[in-house]
Amino acid sequence: MPSNQHFLSLLLFSFLLGLASSTTFLSVNVFESHGSTSRSLLQAKKTCTINFESQNYTIITSKCKGPQYPPQSCCLAFKEFACPFADAINDEQSDCAATMFSYINLYGKYPPGLFALQCREGKEGLDCTDILEAKQKSSRAHITYNTPSTLLLSLIAAFSVLLYHLL
Repeated sequence: MPSNQHFLSLLLFSFLLGLASSTTFLSVNVFESHGSTSRSLLQAKKTCTINFESQNYTIITSKCKGPQYPPQSCCLAFKEFACPFADAINDEQSDCAATMFSYINLYGKYPPGLFALQCREGKEGLDCTDILEAKQKSSRAHITYNTPSTLLLSLIAAFSVLLYHLL
């Protein structure tokens, strides 16, 4: 019977570990135009909780310059700016994506759809893994053991040990 307990603990640990290490993407839907339609009154979006007006847009405006707007520089700069806000931007119930793009275009005076046309990485959208890992590594000197994934892994390990002893 102990082998069943080990298997159950290992299965539970693997499942929770998979949840803790999910990949973050900027959804393809972020780039879609959400213009007004007759149904928009029925589908009112909630106000974005992020204050995009006060964000620093020099990440984008310093690297993505016209008239050529080099795709590699522009897309990397866009990801550096947008990926930290991926969860809010991908929320189709909020107006975060539209608000963010309006400020990007206000400060950068970019042609409409520039990032949607140039920045493509796959079916799921732009992969933020590299950007978020780089930011995480740079902040690790300040926050070593308080990251959510470290805390989650610690809780999973403690729960697994407790479960093993109970069964």
